[in-house]
Amino acid sequence: MEQLKRFIDIWVPVTTCTLRCHYCYITHHRLFDKELPKFKYSVETFRKGLSQARLGGVCMINFCGGGETLLPPEMPQYIRAMLEEGHYVMVVTNATVNRAFDEIVAFPPELLERLFFKFSYHYLELKKRNLLDRFFSNIHKVVDAGASFTLEATPSDELIPYIEEMKSVALKEVGAVCHVTVARDEHNMSSIPILSKMSPDEYYQTWKVFDSEFFDYKFSVFSEKRTEFCYAGDWTLFFNLGTGVLSQCYCSLYNQNILDDTSKPIQFKAIGHHCLQPHCYNAHAFLTFGAIPEHVAPTHATVRNRVCQDGTEWLKPRMKAFMGEKLVEGNEVYDDAKKKRVDREMALREMGRTMRRMIKKFPHCFRK
Repeated sequence: MEQLKRFIDIWVPVTTCTLRCHYCYITHHRLFDKELPKFKYSVETFRKGLSQARLGGVCMINFCGGGETLLPPEMPQYIRAMLEEGHYVMVVTNATVNRAFDEIVAFPPELLERLFFKFSYHYLELKKRNLLDRFFSNIHKVVDAGASFTLEATPSDELIPYIEEMKSVALKEVGAVCHVTVARDEHNMSSIPILSKMSPDEYYQTWKVFDSEFFDYKFSVFSEKRTEFCYAGDWTLFFNLGTGVLSQCYCSLYNQNILDDTSKPIQFKAIGHHCLQPHCYNAHAFLTFGAIPEHVAPTHATVRNRVCQDGTEWLKPRMKAFMGEKLVEGNEVYDDAKKKRVDREMALREMGRTMRRMIKKFPHCFRK
């Protein structure tokens, strides 16, 4: 069995979509675009840039677009490149782009067993646009081909009257009730609260009926500021496919372009005690894989899987085993001296970041 080395969240620079969900962060920031992206880097350069040799071993790679991840026609080849490199791959999608799925299910079986889809169950939009049949048809297509999946809904206040209906449809189509996430309100980036008019307790009581370990864990840490030493920047990373820039996390103190010169080694720099986020709102990925090893979290396999009525599971055995690993098992745990060195460097970088922002905001104060 392969050893999990790193988790890399890849941003696909597509900001158009087949749906228009009101709770989508692209909607919040008015970023929807009618144009598909033109990729700066070729598939070959991308594969070299994220090779096992450069990353240190087998990684879990997640592709997620701002809009619909699979709309750019090149995406199946970028996905295949990572699979052929030996990595495990996750793809976030609304399952409405037939062309992409037809191409993907033609991959060799050995690649497909290392492929996982997070199917976003945007029930109201799919129902309104008469896309539910297409949605589940594409899910059945990848399952029959040998890939793994999960079904996940975003719990919004408007969806409450449809809870039993959407559970029933999921049970009929994929053998188990969907998982639910926690919707975030990106109108308020200083705290990124839950997107709901309900109180947190009311929100939890409403959505716990899905008996989703994904929801239970994510809700439990959603508003907690992380103060532990975090290995983001070393064990977990954020990569922008459009720019070629690798960052420590969504907010980062150290960034590097890793595709302009793929012969150069990647610099892995943990962020340590200098997390810049109000809370780890995607803890379901970063913390379940173990970016903070002393933090007790379920495995990623646990929060993604379901056992169906017929005894089958959403995760196929090979994917389930790999998702069940923690990053601490394949990486160096820093001693106290190294942690202090990391924190000193990050403190200096944070001071520089603050100074640059002050100069930009108040340039007249820094003129001679």
